[in-house]
Amino acid sequence: MGRMPSPQLTIIIPTLNEEETIGNVIDSIPKRILERMGYETEVLVVDGGSDDKTISIASSRGARVLIVRRRGYGLAYMIGFRYARGDIIVTLDADMTYPPDEIPKLVRVLEKMNVDFVSTNRFVKFDRQAFNRVRLLGNKLLNMLVFLLFRARIRDTQSGMWCFRKAVLNKIRLSSYGMEFSTEIKLEAARKLRYIEVPIKYCRRIGGRSKINYFRDGIRILLFIIKYRILSALGIL
Repeated sequence: MGRMPSPQLTIIIPTLNEEETIGNVIDSIPKRILERMGYETEVLVVDGGSDDKTISIASSRGARVLIVRRRGYGLAYMIGFRYARGDIIVTLDADMTYPPDEIPKLVRVLEKMNVDFVSTNRFVKFDRQAFNRVRLLGNKLLNMLVFLLFRARIRDTQSGMWCFRKAVLNKIRLSSYGMEFSTEIKLEAARKLRYIEVPIKYCRRIGGRSKINYFRDGIRILLFIIKYRILSALGIL
């Protein structure tokens, strides 16, 4: 009998002008540890139209790069999900805020706890320079609103590092193209899947500029949460 192929794990990284950090992020992915765990790893970079060296650096590090002509955090992930080859998907930012060495822990939790979706909580242990006061307060208020409206124990509605089985994408509905996508995928997972959250270390951004507009994105996320609550109450979701 032939040897069974190793299960695949895809790490999706959305990028937009991240030449200062994308190489370090990819190099820091613990592929040897994942290989010992039995996984073949692919890195899938979904680029929103960088005009610096992000694409060439990612390619030189062995990543598969998809270039998207329209920008959007959620859009990048939905395209990445469609083209991911892995049985398990892990998401990661390109600015070193989420430590790649946390990936094996998330995969082990997914396996041992027999859940579908593992999200992360940044607020247990984070670099004090990772959040300014406005951002920290905004995140806390959004977390509180989600709990009040849904009674969902999502302690970090805006975290950008998740680990889940690709097969469960058929069980949830995703439609947001912007930063509200992070809230949407957690609400869908918490309502419809076996969902768990684990603490991780969250670091300050290294290099480049954050793509988050606190006021604009905060309002978009707030409006999305209200809309989602109304649609779920009507039985549409």
